[in-house]
Amino acid sequence: MAIKIIARNKKATYEYEILEKYEAGIVLTGSEVKALRLGRVNLNDAYCRFIKGELWLLNAHIGQIETTNRHFSRDDRAPRKLLLHKRQLHTLYGKVSREGLTIVPLMLYFNERNRAKVSIALAKGKKLHDKRETLKRRTMEREAAQAMKNRDY
Repeated sequence: MAIKIIARNKKATYEYEILEKYEAGIVLTGSEVKALRLGRVNLNDAYCRFIKGELWLLNAHIGQIETTNRHFSRDDRAPRKLLLHKRQLHTLYGKVSREGLTIVPLMLYFNERNRAKVSIALAKGKKLHDKRETLKRRTMEREAAQAMKNRDY
């Protein structure tokens, strides 16, 4: 059984240079898991930050379901705690604080054991000329693939 991808953050690969990737668990309520299964998630403006020694996912939109009781409902963009090993947290904290790197979520998915996971990355912001270079490279790859597809044998 393969992983089931729920949401991707396409903006992250354009805005940042990805250095290292990690898999983190996420603390959710039952209604939030149901919303994930329905695909009511948006990671475009999401980011991660250390608060009191813990890693939190901020500004990720997880929608609500109409069947959820109002008493148990949360804000759509509420901070959600990410679960990592202590050693991973220490290395991430050191790199973020010393080197000025950023932690961004790349995708949200259900793994083989049907657990909600977030793929996060240690990233460095790109400059404008790097973004232009990425667009040029993508265009060249797309044109090459199109030429190979339309080629007669």
